[in-house]
Amino acid sequence: MIALLAAFLFGVGLVAVCQPARVGALFETDGLAADARDGVRAVYGGLGLAMATWLGLALATPSLRMPGLACLAASVVGLAFGCVVSRVVDGTVGSRPRLVLGVELALSGALLAALRAAF
Repeated sequence: MIALLAAFLFGVGLVAVCQPARVGALFETDGLAADARDGVRAVYGGLGLAMATWLGLALATPSLRMPGLACLAASVVGLAFGCVVSRVVDGTVGSRPRLVLGVELALSGALLAALRAAF
């Protein structure tokens, strides 16, 4: 499961770094200004690649598995929490942001399940 999660995060990170407008399209934006592309590359790109790298290290080094999974699970739960706050504050949102929330919740659950299995 850890390898699958790493591959998913690597793919998301790579797309965000190389084609940030594709990630912006998930939030129904028409094109992104340079500052927005920078944010997408940093958060979805850099963070995704860093998480994938950490999961790879956790696979190779069992002593890193539990702390790594715990940290990554907390990070993704934090992303999902931010989405929930947006829904409460802003009200209704489009279907694509709901999809992103669903992916974040699924990823959180998978990381927590991998963490539980690591015990």
